[in-house]
Amino acid sequence: MRILFVSSEVAPFAKTGGLGDVSAALPRALRAEGHDVLIVAPFYQRVRTPERRFERVLPETEVVLGGRSLRFSVVAARLPDSDVTVLFVDCPALYDRPGIYTQDPDEHLRFSLLGWAALKLCQYTQWAPDIVHCNDWQTSLLPLTLKTMFAWDRLFDRTRTVLTIHNIGHQGAFPSSVLPDTGLADAAHHLHQDQLRDGRINYLLTGILYANAITTVSPTYAREIQTTEHGVGMDGFLRARRSVLFGILNGIDDAEWNPARDGRVPFRYSRDDLSGKALCGQRLAETMKLPHRPGVPVIGIVSRLAWQKGFDLCFDVLPPLLARRDVQLVVLGSGEGRYEELFSRLARQFPRKVAFHKGFSEPLAHLIEAGSDMFLMPSRYEPCGLNQLYSLAYGTPPIVHRTGGLADTVHTWNPTTRKGNGFAFDHFDASGLAWALGYALETWGKPAEWRAMQYNGMSEDFSWKRRVGAYEDVYRGVL
Repeated sequence: MRILFVSSEVAPFAKTGGLGDVSAALPRALRAEGHDVLIVAPFYQRVRTPERRFERVLPETEVVLGGRSLRFSVVAARLPDSDVTVLFVDCPALYDRPGIYTQDPDEHLRFSLLGWAALKLCQYTQWAPDIVHCNDWQTSLLPLTLKTMFAWDRLFDRTRTVLTIHNIGHQGAFPSSVLPDTGLADAAHHLHQDQLRDGRINYLLTGILYANAITTVSPTYAREIQTTEHGVGMDGFLRARRSVLFGILNGIDDAEWNPARDGRVPFRYSRDDLSGKALCGQRLAETMKLPHRPGVPVIGIVSRLAWQKGFDLCFDVLPPLLARRDVQLVVLGSGEGRYEELFSRLARQFPRKVAFHKGFSEPLAHLIEAGSDMFLMPSRYEPCGLNQLYSLAYGTPPIVHRTGGLADTVHTWNPTTRKGNGFAFDHFDASGLAWALGYALETWGKPAEWRAMQYNGMSEDFSWKRRVGAYEDVYRGVL
């Protein structure tokens, strides 16, 4: 199949979270299965680094949106570790800014152009996609744009659209005054009329209404977003389209996240020989300036410090835990000030037990996964989550709230059946987190059980090679 994959992020060029990882890994996996895949993304300022080389493949051309002439060209680069081409829409007026996303008044226009440019590029090269795979609100106008403004072009006669919702909390809701800038003013009767009358346009809703199929990033999240609790206002529309809504668990890049081959960690190891993990723990303590104490469990956190990630529970749970128990905590992340202050305060209060690195570092993220004994991820909601998958691969049992993709991948250890790979608490409250941490520390004190649990997690296959067939089935189902 010919697959046009359109995304606002593609790792390693531009990434804020899981979307960037998926937008690289899934096209790479599809290409490995023999499909012809092109990725289209914005040419942000951060993409243009001196060591990267780009080839201009589309000369400067024009799209008129809302009476404004937008001039853009397209440059190409190779996706690392593959022969997939990434085509970057080069429009300095919209993308030559420090951040990927902005609060600027033309944010809606930046991503309207992305969709139009992707289809214009197909016309210029006469490359007819079988599937246009859209991702999140930034590309959610594409299904309707294709059905209406490009319906005249026989090039797209067989083209079908798939929309993946990575996080339904981000919807691209704008005042209806931006309608001309979408290029869909002549198709306004296809938009949700009640919302238009209320003075709103919702990009994600438009994609939900018109994509031929909808996917999201875990089976549990697919069910959750059809409920009023988790649907963020889209639940009714998703229930109406449940026959074409599929939950497909994300995978991980096992070339990058594999403790036996990871070039970012100082000592490698496998499920059959964990000696390197203990050495990584020693290096982690040195790096974070904590005393290395082999008999003391280390809890790791690598996360955006945001409301979604559930760190509100830590205010009541972590201080007494650290005061009473012999345990260490290493944290890598940044975000909301109240959470940064929480971990900074804990590091000051317990200098021999807690270390907090504000910001992000890819090598340190790998070292925390490898050197920690358990990984804390108490998300309030989590469409899929990747860090718990990394943790399982690295023999670092996760402690999670049972929601979304965490519910699909982390199963509480059962000493009787010797099944399970981590610890999941059902109720999002302090007592639930305290129970899970307590059970984890209790199990840590039973080395044979802990080793069996590590083996279970490290034996699972979360690679994209296992996931790609589900996407192929969705594609074939709409063709």
